[in-house]
Amino acid sequence: MGLYINIGNAGFQSARNGEYVDKSGMISIINATLNTERRFSCITRARRFGKSMAAKMLCAYYDQSCDSRSLFSDLEIARDPSFEKHLNKYPVIYLDLTAFVTRFTDNIVKQLDAELRKDLHAAYPQVLPNEGDDLMGYLIRVYQATGQQFIFIIDEWDAICREFPTGTTAMDDYVKWLRRLFKDVQASYIFAAVYMTGILPVKKYKTESALNNFAEYSMVEPRRLAQYFGFTKDEVRALATKYGMDFDELEKWYDGYQIGDELSMFNPNSVMQALNAGRCRSFWASTGAFDAVAHYIQMNFEGLKDDIIRMLAGERVKVNPTKFQNDMSIIHTKDDVLTVLIHLGYLSYNWRRDECYLPNREVAGEMLNAVEANDWKPLVDAIEQSHQLLEATLQGDADAVARGVEAAHDEHTSILSYNNENSLACVLSIAYYYAKNDYIVHRELATGKGFADLVFIPRKNVTTPAIVVELKFNQPVQTAIDQIHQRNYPAKLREYTGELLLVGISYDRETKQHSCQIERWEKE
Repeated sequence: MGLYINIGNAGFQSARNGEYVDKSGMISIINATLNTERRFSCITRARRFGKSMAAKMLCAYYDQSCDSRSLFSDLEIARDPSFEKHLNKYPVIYLDLTAFVTRFTDNIVKQLDAELRKDLHAAYPQVLPNEGDDLMGYLIRVYQATGQQFIFIIDEWDAICREFPTGTTAMDDYVKWLRRLFKDVQASYIFAAVYMTGILPVKKYKTESALNNFAEYSMVEPRRLAQYFGFTKDEVRALATKYGMDFDELEKWYDGYQIGDELSMFNPNSVMQALNAGRCRSFWASTGAFDAVAHYIQMNFEGLKDDIIRMLAGERVKVNPTKFQNDMSIIHTKDDVLTVLIHLGYLSYNWRRDECYLPNREVAGEMLNAVEANDWKPLVDAIEQSHQLLEATLQGDADAVARGVEAAHDEHTSILSYNNENSLACVLSIAYYYAKNDYIVHRELATGKGFADLVFIPRKNVTTPAIVVELKFNQPVQTAIDQIHQRNYPAKLREYTGELLLVGISYDRETKQHSCQIERWEKE
């Protein structure tokens, strides 16, 4: 057993000793790539989304120096036809790049190459390197002498890109080293498979990946691995039952990621932390991501502030992730910032509509912390005004609600052309941002004989009434209240609550004045 070669299965054994959600089905997908043109895989995902766990799982499965059958016998992969064929059959090179980033600041690639060669010699003392051999040269000699193919696993492959300051040559030197290993013609027979994981996909030079022979799976394009990027609803529901946790609370805090065609994925680390703590709260403070997001939003590219306001209010914004060069030091546009935040897990991405959004309460809270740290005072003030608006609504103070909506209108005229009910609804979503703490907020919810513009459904254990908001443009406010009754909205919503607030809001384009009327409705 070495430091990097044939390190055994202790890492995955530790995972199996605790609560483990079975993601071993991913092994069958990697097995299908062995010794094919698809043998090079780069699987990247956000912090605390199981990157290292997956790498340790693969190491335990392939490593020929140990017997891992008992670790996998009760898992999904054990039922796959490829299980026996590849179980513990390969020498595995396992490299956690963060270990080098923390140890070396100069000549890191030379240090990396030298340490791996040293470990390779310890594993194959009968094969002597020639003077001047780099790692690839030595691997070629080992293969020629033994005929053994290697599995190469790199965890946190992009740590150099993330940690080294802009202007250094470390990243370029590192990519050249990877190209020497994995683009060389000998790589096609020396490596049965190469698996890299990290946060960012492979860096682009101009418009092309530096390692274009790698199949890339990411938060933007997960391909067939989407179900392995996080926890599914069924997996979290089973954990909630086992640990006596409220599934609805776990869903509110940690769900909301769309990864490929998986429409509802949970942050796995946060779920496990909540189960261990026995309650839900934000666990992102320990990930180091806060400083990164604060830095990026501070750039405040044209339109970025408006987009963050929209997303805090539950809206979705357009993003083009294709131009980002997969380098955190090269940020030129608002789209680059949003794409970085997708890779970091601060935003979720709908690939069908090219839209991004804040997925859940945990992330929204951290985004708000980042906004406050950047001293975006108008936005911080808007959040406090949102709190006051909700309180005025619950107290039935129609005049205060009208004034609050008018203030939101004035604050956010840069976001919208304020000339129709849809625009008014968007501003109202922003104005009622604070309500998301206690309510599930719906736009255009089907109720009775039509669609209510805004509906606030109380979350579990919240005692305040549900709220139905109907918006009118250039019409009397009474028209909005009448429509709520005519379309039978209260009857449709009685399953949610025993009490409703019916709120009509109208905007007069001529006078630029807002008016409000509030009725309290209780089911019989």
